[in-house]
Order: sequence, then C-alpha cells, then structure tokens
Amino acid sequence: MTALVRSGDARLTDATVTGHKFARQELLRRAGFRVPEFFCVPVAAFDAVARDLLPPAPDPGREAELAAWAADAAARLSSAVPPGPLAAELREAATALAGDHGLLAVRACVVADADGVGEDGVSDAFAGMTESYLYVRPEDVPGRVVQCWASGFTPQSILYRVRRGLPVDSVRVAVGVQAMVPGVRSFVAFSRDPRTGEAACVIAAAHGIGEGVVQERADVDHFFVDTASGRIRSEVVVKRVMMTGGDGDEGPVPRPVPAGQAEQPVLTDGEVRRVSDLAAKVEAFFGLPQDIEGTITPDGAVHLVQARPVVFAGRPEEPAVRWSNHNITESFPGLSGALTYSQARVFYRLIFRDLYRRMGVPDRRLRALEHHLNRMVGLVDGRVYYRLDAWLALHGQIPGFPLVRRWWERSMGIGGDHRPSAPDKIRALFSVPGLVARALRQPGEARDFLRWWDRLVDQSAGMDEWTPERLIAFYRRLWAEVGRRWGVTLVNSFFLLVWTTLTSAALRRWVTDDEQRLLGGLLTGGRENRSLLGVRSAIAFAELVCGRPELAGRIRSCDGEGDSAERIWADVVSGRYGAEIARAAATHLHRYGDRALHDLKLEEPSPRQRPSMIIEMIKPMVHGGLTVAGSRAKELAARAEAERELRERCPGTVRLLVVRALVAGLRRAVKTREDTRYCRSQLFGLTRQVMWRLGDLLAEAGRLDRGRDVVDLTVEEVLGAYDGTLVDADLRFLVRARREERSAAAERPDPGVELTTPLNRPMPGGPPYADGPAGARPGPPAPEPATMAGDLQGLPSSNGVVRGEARVVLDPSISPESCRDRIIVAKETDPGWLFLMMAARGMVVERGTLLSHTAITGRLLGIPTVVSVPGATTLIKDGALVEVDGAEGRVRVLTTAAEPS
Repeated sequence: MTALVRSGDARLTDATVTGHKFARQELLRRAGFRVPEFFCVPVAAFDAVARDLLPPAPDPGREAELAAWAADAAARLSSAVPPGPLAAELREAATALAGDHGLLAVRACVVADADGVGEDGVSDAFAGMTESYLYVRPEDVPGRVVQCWASGFTPQSILYRVRRGLPVDSVRVAVGVQAMVPGVRSFVAFSRDPRTGEAACVIAAAHGIGEGVVQERADVDHFFVDTASGRIRSEVVVKRVMMTGGDGDEGPVPRPVPAGQAEQPVLTDGEVRRVSDLAAKVEAFFGLPQDIEGTITPDGAVHLVQARPVVFAGRPEEPAVRWSNHNITESFPGLSGALTYSQARVFYRLIFRDLYRRMGVPDRRLRALEHHLNRMVGLVDGRVYYRLDAWLALHGQIPGFPLVRRWWERSMGIGGDHRPSAPDKIRALFSVPGLVARALRQPGEARDFLRWWDRLVDQSAGMDEWTPERLIAFYRRLWAEVGRRWGVTLVNSFFLLVWTTLTSAALRRWVTDDEQRLLGGLLTGGRENRSLLGVRSAIAFAELVCGRPELAGRIRSCDGEGDSAERIWADVVSGRYGAEIARAAATHLHRYGDRALHDLKLEEPSPRQRPSMIIEMIKPMVHGGLTVAGSRAKELAARAEAERELRERCPGTVRLLVVRALVAGLRRAVKTREDTRYCRSQLFGLTRQVMWRLGDLLAEAGRLDRGRDVVDLTVEEVLGAYDGTLVDADLRFLVRARREERSAAAERPDPGVELTTPLNRPMPGGPPYADGPAGARPGPPAPEPATMAGDLQGLPSSNGVVRGEARVVLDPSISPESCRDRIIVAKETDPGWLFLMMAARGMVVERGTLLSHTAITGRLLGIPTVVSVPGATTLIKDGALVEVDGAEGRVRVLTTAAEPS
C-alpha cells in the first residue's frame, strides 16, 4: 500500500485519517459535485515524523510556557525531512496531478479525534488555524507538506485548543495536495446568513482567485439572496484590486482589475442564483448550514474548492484577537499612509528581532515566531494598532518577563492586574544572573549605539544631491544596521521596566503608598537628554529673538496672511538680524530639524523639509518670554522638593541609600530612552528624506503626478520602481486607490482604543461580516460629554496646581499659539508636541504612565500634568475652566464652558 491516499481509496473519506476538510471534499466529489482532483498525505505520515521530534507538552494552565512549547514544536517540525520513499512518492504524484504546466494547492488539516472533533468539524470549525500554500510547483510539494505539519503548532492554534478544553498534545495533521483551478472569479458563500442564521444566502465575490475574498485582499461585491422569494440584493463597489497568480509559480499577487470590469458586478444575477443553489445543495447534502468556497473558470464552470459548517457570528465562546493603539498613537496618530505603515512594520520586525536575540531567545524559536514578528502592528481602517497576542507570544520568550509583565501591560493599555505565579517567579529567578550580566553591559552598549548613530547621521549630509543609486544604497545600509543595533534601545526599555518595578516597590514599602507622585519629582534633574536639549535649543533661539524687538514683533504678529513664517525665516538665515541669530537658526535646524509633530509619519513634513516651521514653534516662547535658566530652575525646584520629602519619610540611612541608588538607575534608563527616542525621530527623518527624494525623481520620470504621491506607496513599491521588481507598474493607480481608501476611512468614526476581531478570520471592510470599521468589535464606548462641573482622577505626573481654560487637542496640527497659557487636554502626545506643551500651563492626557512621554515632559518643563484620565477629551469641553493638581492626579472641571470676562 502506498503512503499517500488517492482518489477512490476508502480511507479518503475517513476524517480520522485525512481530516474533515478532505473527507468532505471526497464525499462531494463522489456525489457529483465539481471538486478539483486531489490526493492526501494521511496523518500516519505525520505521526511517523513527529513522534521523535515533539517534546512533552507543559501544563495547559501556563500560557506563556505553552506558547514557547508550541513555537519550539513548530520549529522542530519545520526542520523535518519527509522520509525518502514518501518524498519520492509525493514528487511523482504531484507531477502527475499538475500535468505539463499545472501548479498545485497544498493545504493542512488537523484530523478529527474519536469524537469527531477536528478542523472543519461540526462542533468547532477551527477556521484559519493551519496553513495553505497556493501556486506550488510539484518539486516543492514535499517542503510545503512539512510547513503544513508545522502550522498545526502555532501558539495561537495551541492556545485556542486550551480555551476550547481540548488536549494540546493531540494535534495531528494531514495534508491535501489539489490541482489549482485557473479561476478568473471567486466567491465565498454562506447557505445561511452568518450574522443572524436567517434563511438567506450571503455571497462575497471578487475577480481573481479566492485568496482575495477570504483574506479581503481584493475589492469584493456582496450579494444577498432571500431563500423564500429568490430576491437578490447587491452591494457593488468599484473594483480596483484583485488577487491572481503571478508570473510562473509566483503568487498570489495583487493586480489591477481591468478597467472594463471595475464598475460591473462580479457575478450576474444568473450566476448569483447558481452559486446560491450550489450552497443550498451542499447544505442539503450534509444536513447543516455550509460555508463554501469556489471559483469560476473562463468557460463559466463553477468549481467547488472547500465546504465547512457555518460558524455563526456572536458565539460567546469564539476566540478573539485583541488590538490596542493605547500608546502607539504617540507615534502614529490618526490615519497613516502606505509609506508610513509599511516602514513601521519593517521597524518593529527588525528592532524586536534584535531585542529578542540580545535577550537570549534562540534563533530557532525566533524563526518559528516569524509570523508574529510580521504582524506586531496592523492597519485597522487606516489606523495603526498593536496586535496584542503577537506581542504577548513574543515577549513571553524573554527570560524574566513575568517579573515586569505588569508594568508592560500598563504601558500597553492592557486591562487587568497580571501578577506572576509562584512557578513563574521561580523560573524568572533562575534568569537573574544572566539578566544582571546583561544589565551591566547595557550602559556601555547604549553609549556605543549613540556614537555609531551620530557618525551615521553625519554621513548623510548633502542627501538632496545624491543619485537614486546612492540613496537606495544608503537606505538599505541604514536599515540593515538598524536590524543589527537598534535592539540596544529596547534592552534599555526592558531594564527601564525592571528599574521601575524595583523602585516603585521600595518606595511603596518604605516611604509612601502614593509612590508614583513622589517618584515623578525624583526623576527630574540630572543630565539633559537629547529631546530636552532640542527644547532648550529652541528656547535659547527664542531668547535671542527677543533681543531683536523688530524680529520679535514680526514673529508675534505673523499670521500667514500678511507677514509669513516663510519670509521671516528667509530673513533670519540671510543674516538680516545679525550673524548670531542666523547661526543659531541654522544650528538648531541642523541638530533638531527632524523633531516635529508626527515626526514618525512619513507623509508629514518636518523642519528639515519646511524650515519655517521653527518660526511657528517658537512663537509662543517669544510671547511668553521663556528662558533656559527659568526652565532649568523649575526642574531643579521639583527635584529639591521631592528629595526633601524622601529624606523626611524614609527611615534609616541604608534604606535611603537603596532608594536613591534605584532612582539613579531609573533616571539613567529614562535618559537613555529619551536619547534614543530622538534617534528614532532622526531615523524616520532620514527615511523621509530618501523616500521624498525618490518620489520627486519618480515624478520627474513621469511615473507619479507629483513627488509627494510617494506617501501612498509602500517602501517595497518605491524601491521596486528602481529595482525593476514591481508587480504593478501603474503607480498612479495604486496612489489613487489608496488615497480614496484613506478619504473613506477619514469619513468613518475612529474605531477606538481597543478592538477585538475573530481569531484568524479575515479583517473585512464591509458585509457580510462587519458590524463596524474593518469588521472589528470596538471596545467600551466613549463617555458622554460632561454636563456639569466635577472631578476627574488620573495618575499624578508632574507636581503643581494650575487653573486655566481647556484647549482640547484632537489634531495637534495647530498653531502652538492657540495653546498659550491654556490647559492642553489630549488623548496622548508624542515628542513632536513639545512646542505645544511649552506654550501651555498644564496638561491632561487620557493615556500614558508615569514613564510616558507626556509625564516626563511635564516634569522637565515644570508644568502640572496628569495622565491616564479616562475620557478626558470627551468629558472636558474646549474652553471649560479647569484646575489641574499634578501632585494628586486630580482634574477639577470648574465650568463646562469658558465664562465671559
């Protein structure tokens, strides 16, 4: 008997041998349904390979340990080699099935147990838990089979089994190898409405192959067929993108929909009824509502590719993926373009891979977690979000992570109060010697990192004159080095959490229950970080301006209608107001020209591109007469007050010395973080310079209408235009489509801070799945606007009491002058808000922690600040009179609107 199970073999319909997915396809084929020919690698082949590779499974109650076990199991299976006879038979059977020029689909399926529980079963669909590979060459089938085996052990699949009460050590995988059908249109059809269970067929259809429909990577039409009346309702969109096979064996790849088909429905009414009838026949055949996938070939034939029981929406036990933008909006607020998002994905993947490597996570395990590295951030309705399960799976590999997980979860906005179990603590303690050694090396490595970075920045001078070849070479070298070095900054962030955990515990045990308020003051002072040096450089420039009454007057009165910031800047750098001011302006631009609002968003300019922004930034400083000496005095006063309180409250010299040593370590870690965050602004600044210059050159070559259109291309597409690796050469088409998508997203409500989406299901943009943007379920609704005065409570971050008019800032692209002497109320801030902050008298922010940018900046500037005030931008109306107590973390709403004077 051969190792493979082929058409006609009785075992092919046995779900314990081949899995429900393939057993069901064989039953349909035998019943006369048009199912593409296939054969199976039965579960016995998996058993023979896996029995000696897989380590014993840990206790299912320890999720972090279980995720690590799953990653290790997947890595072991990924490196497996099919036995020689099986590999030879696979290649022979695949070659025969593919024919002279055909390609194949290779799909995994977790087989059913004795009770019938398995992937695509009646009791639980397990949809999306294993991998499928399309457009596979016959000679590549053995390798894809191995990858299918490994896909049964992804951490999310194993954790899903635990949450469903299924044993984790019973995963066994069969693999199906099926002929690829050259379909030109594809569909997913539900014999019942998946949202309600009502008797209505719901069809999603797109041009190209089914991958475009299933993964929402193509523009999709939806059709709703009332089962009783046969009436059809259509929701037809303009279709610009479809998924097809690439050249040769490449694919699937996105391609533009032919112009003549863009506005026509994918399916005619007759075809809609044919698909609806097919879904009804499959339901009748199995006696259950069915979710079917199919494709239509050029001759109009409908081929049935898969069928599984419908999983109805709203099942309370359905596992979900959690998304949060709790602090990523500091970096990527609002809508982000394709260029920004694609570079952000590269950034997170590279730097966290380097972090895990430096923290001792084995390379084999990192390879197994590659899918998590690639999806640390996602784009939901045009906004960048963290995918929290990916972060937890990856961070769970770091030795000692359970000890700092509580603080990390707070910084990520994850609810709850996770505390390590006793076994977690014991395991973490074994990692302490390695962590101590790592911590001792960290300060020197951070200094080396900053020296390397400063040298690299110096090498970028004159970039605007470089050729495309030199620009691309610099970009590639830059990001290759980032992937090798930037993990140092994240190692510092890890130990920042360690220092925070230890310092807070010492203060709480020996000094005060309100340790966060005291810690805020103790963290001020010390050496200036690069972000603060940038602020004080601007203040020093403003001081020089105030010494030239004519120039100061022009800046105070410039409004863009008469005298403009552009003209003032030109006069300053030309030397009209003296060489000293001209040098100060040029020096500030050279050193700090990458710091601006939204400076990580590549679609937004920085002073490097528009130097007159500096005039707008210093305008409130010129009005308010800020001085460097005054700024330093406020910081030192806050530090002195905190030190006095510490001496009074902390009993015993030894305890006082321990607390001071911990605070000193924490202060150094905070400084390093702020230094490297400024380097991050410069990193994206250099990237912006490269990409905008390449965009200008593409426009000159006639590939784009204007250089700035580059912000609607991905980094890969921009480089591909020069490398000759583009799949879609029509860059204008891509720009138009993405601009329209962004405009549509701007019209929809913000999805919110927290979202959940079904586990491993598509992220759709419309019916039949979506109840909101991108099919996501939003978190808790925002509070209603305040109708009366009252108190709000947050986290005390910078001492002092101030009263003033609220300035609610939802879009920071405003004049700093509009914040002068007012209380900024915002969801979050990023380093680019510094010039708004310096104009303000106080700050109230919905998100953040004691170590967030807002809290640190408030302390450095000496203005009362409260962070983590839920719903502040909704509960406080613009113009309301508020009082901020930064020491107590209290915000008092005195009036709901500014009273007339």
